[in-house]
Amino acid sequence: MELRIDASSSVPIYAQIVEQVRALVAARSLRRGDQLPSVRDLAARVRVNRNTAAKAYQILEAEGVIETRQGHGCFIAAAVPRWSKDERIRRVETSLDRALVEAFHLEIPFEELPSILEKRAKLFTKGKTSQAGKS
Repeated sequence: MELRIDASSSVPIYAQIVEQVRALVAARSLRRGDQLPSVRDLAARVRVNRNTAAKAYQILEAEGVIETRQGHGCFIAAAVPRWSKDERIRRVETSLDRALVEAFHLEIPFEELPSILEKRAKLFTKGKTSQAGKS
């Protein structure tokens, strides 16, 4: 599992870890049952404080992305939605709203967004996107 931390980003480091692990699971680079590095190993690999790595794992566990097995470590959890369909849609809508604000400020016409989304979805399903969401 390779994660890239951008210390100069306004996104907190723990959130970068959470988003990258979520992206790896969604892209099927990490699969159900795969073991993750220990908190200590993760912190050493990405050169962050152990508390930061632990916070990321706590959030991933609360979201149902990973599960902790006492004495064995952290593993990618079975894909069982913890939220209702309405809640899952609301979460995606919130993410899309952020993307719309970003597109507005970058002066990308909203009419171009469907083709951008289609292109990204095709790359994503082929596993061609990076963990950071760039290509």
